[in-house]
Amino acid sequence: MKILMGTKNPGKIEGAKQAFEKYYEQVEIEGIPVDSEVSDQPINEEIIQGAKNRVKNLKKYAQETNQKIDFYIASEAGITNSLGEWIDINAAVIEDAKGNKSVGISQGFPIPEQYLEEIQTTELGKVMDKLFQGKELNKGNGGIYALTHGEVSRIELTKNAFIMALISHINGDLWK
Repeated sequence: MKILMGTKNPGKIEGAKQAFEKYYEQVEIEGIPVDSEVSDQPINEEIIQGAKNRVKNLKKYAQETNQKIDFYIASEAGITNSLGEWIDINAAVIEDAKGNKSVGISQGFPIPEQYLEEIQTTELGKVMDKLFQGKELNKGNGGIYALTHGEVSRIELTKNAFIMALISHINGDLWK
């Protein structure tokens, strides 16, 4: 099974691979850096839109390079206050070769008010890097690993978002 994913981030790729391997065999994911066409720090609707744009750009890439792909996938992290509190979530978007699309969301974590303005004007990753200097947050585990004292990683957040997005694909017509 050939999958294109709209990132080169090893943690996100591993999380997606773990999700797909729960339901499919011989999963091969190729990471392609494509534009999200949203802010560096996605906020609210930009989170899902960024992932959808990455999928759109992956499909364009596959067409231009004449590749046959089973799934186009992307994940986008961002902050939202749509539930009344600022939280960071990961959105996953999947589109199969037949054009069936789905979206999934990971669990989220709270953003303290004291960091909100800086996050909105830069991005969460830069604030996390500053707070957790030397912890190599970009190596796959992410800032959530530091915040949860080793209990949850970026890989797990991404995996869970993709499992949620896979629901309509693994249940046939039952959940479409």
